[in-house]
Order: sequence, then structure tokens, then C-alpha cells
Amino acid sequence: MQLDITGLLHLVEAMPAYRQLIDELRPPVGGTGVTVLDAAKPYLLAALYKSLKCPIFVVTARPENGKKLHEQISTWCNSSQIKLFPEPDALPYQRIASDTSTELARIQVLSALANIGGDHNESATETLLVIASAPALMQKITPYTDFISTCHAIEPGMDIEPFHLLDRWEAMGYRIESTVEMPGTISHRGGIMDIYPPTADLPARLEFFGNTVDSIRLFDPVNQRSIMGVSSIVVGPATELLTPLLSNKLELESVVNSSIDLADCTAEASQQFKQALTMLLNKQRPGNMQFYAPLFNNDSILSYLPQDALLVLDEPLSIKKAMENLDAEAGELRAEKLQGGELPRNFPVPYFSWKEMEPEIENRRRLMLASWGSDEQQRRLDFAP
Repeated sequence: MQLDITGLLHLVEAMPAYRQLIDELRPPVGGTGVTVLDAAKPYLLAALYKSLKCPIFVVTARPENGKKLHEQISTWCNSSQIKLFPEPDALPYQRIASDTSTELARIQVLSALANIGGDHNESATETLLVIASAPALMQKITPYTDFISTCHAIEPGMDIEPFHLLDRWEAMGYRIESTVEMPGTISHRGGIMDIYPPTADLPARLEFFGNTVDSIRLFDPVNQRSIMGVSSIVVGPATELLTPLLSNKLELESVVNSSIDLADCTAEASQQFKQALTMLLNKQRPGNMQFYAPLFNNDSILSYLPQDALLVLDEPLSIKKAMENLDAEAGELRAEKLQGGELPRNFPVPYFSWKEMEPEIENRRRLMLASWGSDEQQRRLDFAP
């Protein structure tokens, strides 16, 4: 049995500096900073989450810091709405297949930020608190408008041609399988269709009478047995790379022709690109599909944040340095691949630099956290060991 320590969060309200901080963090747009013990940061963020009752997006410099902070805040808050937005598995310009669990975790966070629910549940009454590292913040992602445009609800009594629905789900990144056991998969047999949205706790089984949805039931993915009937399900994307699946062939050809110049590539690299691009034009998915994401993904996760969200920068100078270091490392890797003829010279950059993101960050309501002993001159919160 896990110890519930959430009742301790109200104790910080007796601290005058904390009450002043709360007042300063109320809308509109603006920024303020505090110096606090590293060990007290999870407690402080959990207390702010409880006090402000608004979405909070926390950025750390390094992935390991983000994972640790996620675990600690989850202990203080005891909420399923505390989420970690993982960084991509591959470094920029690397040709490796994404880990399914990482992609699903990222989809779940993006869906939560976009207020796309799963199952038959209503939107969560609790607000979100998301933790992300600098590499996760930098990554270019699916345009927000493309992401939310695919979301739809299915209810009993709706008239939908089953094969049209299958095509729609495939265009949202769902994979057709013989049996639905994992999130992001669908199946079809006779008048029955199964789907497992990444945001859902359980998959759903739709039974059709002709083109009419007769019933919707949640089922156990292990034994495939029905559990309960529901009044509706909400279906959102199952992939971060939506644009090539949603666009028509002419639109895709325009993007590809303007973004890919293979003149300086080796014969082997040119062949790789041609095969992959042909697959994308035919709505198929190459094994290393995320490598080609920069051709289509050009949005920032900050676009997914609600207007009332609070952006928390844990050690802003460290975040800036981490982003600049990754930019430098990626630049070296790009130069090597260009010199070796492995990458088109006009291949898009798959991430945002600090300079590109800084104006958007400064346009947000934000809190800057500094550790004791840092050079930052700002108010201290007098936590003690």
C-alpha cells in the first residue's frame, strides 16, 4: 500500500514567499523566478499544481533529470495526470526505427494536451502536469491542426461504412492486425471491428448491423472477452507522423520535390530515399519512418499547451546550454552525412534551436527555477533539509 503524502502539500501555504509567488504566477503572460533547494523542487511543483489548478509544463536540461522529477512529483501528487513526455529514441539524422513504447508515450501526452480522451471516459477533471527534457522540447512534431483534426467519436446508432472507417483509422497511423492486443492496432472480421486507441485503458469492439454501429463494448486484450458496453469511444491519432498519411498524392509530391535534392547523394543513399519516398507517396510506412518526419513535422510542443498553461524552466541556463550542445552535435553529424553523400543538402532540420524557441518561451506565463548556489539573483524559498 502506497503512503499518501498529498496532505502535506498545504503546509507550504504558510510561507509568505510562496503566497507571493502564487500571486505573481496568476495570468496574464509574464515570468518570475525563484531559488530553491534541489530536493524541494518536486514538493514545490506539486504544491503549485495543487494551488494553481492549471496545466503545468516542466522542462529539465537532461532526460535523466526529467525521469527522476516525474517519479518524485507523482509520489507527491498521486495523480494519473502527471505525465512524462519522452525524447525521441534516435538522434537527429539517425536511421533507426522508433521504439513502440516511446512513440505511444509521446502520443498519449500530445493527446492529453490536445484534450483527446480515450475509452468512454469523460475528460479528466484534473489538470495536466507534463515533464519534458530539453531534447524532447526541441523536437519538431506533427502540426497541432493535423493532430486534432483526426479526432472523432463513435457511438451506437451511427451510420458508417466499415471499410471507410478502416481507411480512416489507417490514415491515423493504426496498424491492421489479426488480433488487437496492443495500443495503436485495429482488426476487422465480418461485422465486427476492434480498435485500441493509445489513450484508452482497454480496446473497444464495434459490432455493425449493415453500416450501422449496433453496439460498442470494451474487452480484455489478453483473453479477448467483452467486459462492458459503453455509450461512445473517442479515437485519436496513433502516430506522430500524420501528414503523409492524411495528404493526397499531389500534396505529398509537392513536399517531396521541394524538400529532397538527391544530386549530391551516393547511389545507395539515393536508392534508400527513393524507396522510402515511394512508400510514403503510396501511404505505406517505411521501417524508419521517423527519419523522414522533418519533411512534414514543423510544429513545437508549445503549440499544444493551453493558453492558461504555466511553463516551468528548471535551470534555464542549463536548458539553453543543453539545447545548444545538441544543436552543435547534430550539426557535426549532419556535416559528416553531407560529406559522405548520405543526406540531401536541403534535408530539413528535425529540431528547433534555442534561438528559435526563445521568443515562444518568453511569450508564455513562466516560472524559472534556480538551485541554491547558482548565479541567479532572485527570491529564495526558505526550504531546509
